[in-house]
Amino acid sequence: MRFVSPFLKRVVYPCLAKSGYFRRTARQGLCAITYHGVMPDSYRARDPAMDGALVRAGNFRDQLRLIKSRYHVITPGEMLEWAENRARLPKQAVLLTCDDGLLNNLTDMLPILQEENLRCIFFVTGASAGEVATTLWYEELYLILLAASERKFVSSVDNVILRACSEKNGKKRRAAWGDIVKELSQVNSEDRNTLMAEARASLGLEEIVTSTIKNDPILQKRLLLLTSPQVKQLIDGGMTIGAHTLTHPVLSKLSEDCAFREMADSRRLLEEVFSIPVWAVAYPFGDHEAVGEREHQMAAKAGYKCAFLNVDGGFGEVKSRFAIPRAHVTAEMSLSEFEAHVTGFYNRLKRPAQ
Repeated sequence: MRFVSPFLKRVVYPCLAKSGYFRRTARQGLCAITYHGVMPDSYRARDPAMDGALVRAGNFRDQLRLIKSRYHVITPGEMLEWAENRARLPKQAVLLTCDDGLLNNLTDMLPILQEENLRCIFFVTGASAGEVATTLWYEELYLILLAASERKFVSSVDNVILRACSEKNGKKRRAAWGDIVKELSQVNSEDRNTLMAEARASLGLEEIVTSTIKNDPILQKRLLLLTSPQVKQLIDGGMTIGAHTLTHPVLSKLSEDCAFREMADSRRLLEEVFSIPVWAVAYPFGDHEAVGEREHQMAAKAGYKCAFLNVDGGFGEVKSRFAIPRAHVTAEMSLSEFEAHVTGFYNRLKRPAQ
């Protein structure tokens, strides 16, 4: 697939999309789509690991118009009715979702959704129930690792050690980052924050959030999480709020009690702060290494009506309400490649090679 991909992107996908092949051969069922936000204007992408999940505004608008014209875009309310066995979905139903709750969800994404008269489920973490803007801990970790390429640091709490990643090779640095994220997911949020603070202090990066980010409007949109007043603006704008756990850890790395609290307490907190029912959860990271049957059962026990993965998306039958596949949209996707993912063509193509 590595050698075929450029040919697929530039030749095969555009030809199939233009001919209507994707639409004619698409299976019935649901396709939930995962966004992570819209790239703010004037923001310069730093690294695919940091910015590869955000789409440009023009691409986002084109994608919405494509699915509106060819498929059946459903509302979160219709999804809830299906999850509660009160209604059936259209034959080729598309549900819009967005993870993490970045500020650009409000400033750059909401206006486009409203222009296109579409609704989306925004999955936010517990941090967005507060009034102080913060960042996703694992994105801040990556910024620390980028800054640490020429320097060394070691911080430790409760037998968990955070070391500098001196890799300059982007692929190796991203792999090391993934390993550290899994390790830090095993500790509670207080200890994780202590480790990060020690790393920032040893590198002279104490002001990475309070100064550099918060004094730059473009970086704010890219890196800061929504606060509770901003989430309320999304709700007032017709959007639905779902849970993305309290602190966005790799759930499979947590003890059963801790993992359950991440899911159950986030639902309780969001419902208390926003006075709305929170009936859906998106698992952090959302792949099969981060989420398994244990987490599916926890989502049901925590009172959710349905739960979403971040893999295996495309039209098809949903086998479990607590393991709903999603098609993950990335920055480099062309419009025809986007349709290949939505219709499930991409997954059918890659499956024989797995």
